[in-house]
Amino acid sequence: MRRSRLYDYTYPAPAEQRDATAPKEREDTGLSEPAAPLPDAPDGAERRRREFAVLLGEFRRTPVLVPLDDGPGPDSEPGLLTADFNGVRFILAFSDEQALARYAIARGEGAREWRYQTVLGARLLDAAVPAAGVPCGVALDCADGEQGMVFPPVRGVVPDAVAVSADGGAGDEE
Repeated sequence: MRRSRLYDYTYPAPAEQRDATAPKEREDTGLSEPAAPLPDAPDGAERRRREFAVLLGEFRRTPVLVPLDDGPGPDSEPGLLTADFNGVRFILAFSDEQALARYAIARGEGAREWRYQTVLGARLLDAAVPAAGVPCGVALDCADGEQGMVFPPVRGVVPDAVAVSADGGAGDEE
């Protein structure tokens, strides 16, 4: 578990003022830029599904930062930071410390110390989401507007047993 003063990463100092022990800025998060909007033609929908599948695969292979919540999680350890939206819980994940800093500043909490874990995207989707016990997905870089990404709790994204169907049911019930 790492601890970070996020405001140190938000506005980097000029090179001559940087501390030699400061962490290096990540130039590549490993995730692709979002695709340009596509027409609503049938082939456009299929192309968007393929593009999402590529992004999902990249997310699964990429380590992301997951802030720890102040409340207890399983085994009395800190839980993962989550947000609930329309009855669905989302684990908040960030591609790098700068993205986490933007989130902290948007919440007005840029000066506080944020504890986080580095977790592989696949582990979030395959282990943390089912452990939530409620419909749960992952929100990546949620303070970055359209640059962020949501991985909803649907089949093909999370394990089928915890996926929510279009009719509102959950799991393998059919």
